[in-house]
Amino acid sequence: MPAELEPIVPPAVGGTVVPSAADAASDATERVGRGWTVRFGVAWLGFWMANLVPIQLLLPDQLARIDPAAKVRDFAVINGVSGAIALLALPICGALSDRSRSRFGRRRAWIAGGTVLFAAGLVLTGLQTHWGSLALAWSFSMLGLSAATAGLTAVVVDRVPGRQRGMISSAVYAPQALGVVLGIAVVAALGLTSLEGYVVIAAALLVLTVPFVRHYVEVPPAPGEVLRLRQVVGSLRIDVRAHPDFAWAFGGRLLVNLGNSLGTCYLLYFLTDALRVADPDGTLLALTVVYLVAALVTTYVAGVLSDRSGRRRIFVAVAGVLQALAGFLLAAFPGPGVAFVAAAMLGGGFGAYMSVDQALITQVLPDARSRAKDLGVMNIGTIVPPAVAPLLAGLLIDGAGHGYPALFATVGCTALLGAISTYKVRTVR
Repeated sequence: MPAELEPIVPPAVGGTVVPSAADAASDATERVGRGWTVRFGVAWLGFWMANLVPIQLLLPDQLARIDPAAKVRDFAVINGVSGAIALLALPICGALSDRSRSRFGRRRAWIAGGTVLFAAGLVLTGLQTHWGSLALAWSFSMLGLSAATAGLTAVVVDRVPGRQRGMISSAVYAPQALGVVLGIAVVAALGLTSLEGYVVIAAALLVLTVPFVRHYVEVPPAPGEVLRLRQVVGSLRIDVRAHPDFAWAFGGRLLVNLGNSLGTCYLLYFLTDALRVADPDGTLLALTVVYLVAALVTTYVAGVLSDRSGRRRIFVAVAGVLQALAGFLLAAFPGPGVAFVAAAMLGGGFGAYMSVDQALITQVLPDARSRAKDLGVMNIGTIVPPAVAPLLAGLLIDGAGHGYPALFATVGCTALLGAISTYKVRTVR
């Protein structure tokens, strides 16, 4: 038995050991240890930093220099194109990961290869001087992100027992805001150019992912899973009528992530153009720190409490409502002070939602033989919203002419609908 794993002792009922429903749905029978969890969380720190710092800071700054008059439109189009790429790539990469065979391992190969591809795409993005080529380069980056996350999300179901997944999900989402804060802080503190910022976060991505890839022990795939194009294409279809809980969980994740992304994607422009703060970059960093602290606290607390209680849905519902209230508050009373309150509510609600929702999702997967593919579909609800949110937000701000109040009201409505959708899952408490 690996040194960092310890056996699970299921609860005894009347002297008989009874496995939980969550454990029964998983092949994993041993807890992952602290070292595994830390390395997993550190890898996710790198991915969140590499994905979100460009969206929050580097891409907007780059476009403000390339095409200042059309920066909102350009940002929306670039993220719309890259979102479409991710929409296709995520489930395909997951299906390929399920059926891959290599001496390096099926999950490790996709994590390592996707990480290198993502890092190369980041540097390529930083070199662009026209918004059209910038869109192509950022879309190339999304291919790498899709490939890597296909393996990273599948390892949770491969290696983590059901009753530990709330805590492990915290290791996925707790680093999210931290990655943004660290990335923005480094770029701002060192006064980096856009290209230098991309290079730094690409290097950080590689360094932070290496420990997990190096130490991860693969779970042998089930016999008979071979890589054939017909089977890969056929596996992409999911019968939502046969698996309604999977559909409800996907809808909830998509909507909540979209609401959160709508609330954060144009923060820099909101501070600059609507609130007209004196130091928009510094205020953005301060708001992100508030978001981070709230997200870190609620991510860990909600994940642990959910594991101990065996309940998922009530945590998800409360967290979604908290995010909705943040959007409605900022829509009704826009101002610097309210922005900080809303940032705490949005971060706290999002942290709690995602840590518990990730655990819930692993319990509604349709088929153990296609874990990475099914999780790839679910990853659409995580990766695509940050990409398409600028497009929708741009339409609300410029196209509809209603400005930022309409944007933040949409944040509230979307988060609320997402919470309702996830709560409709019936096979998980």
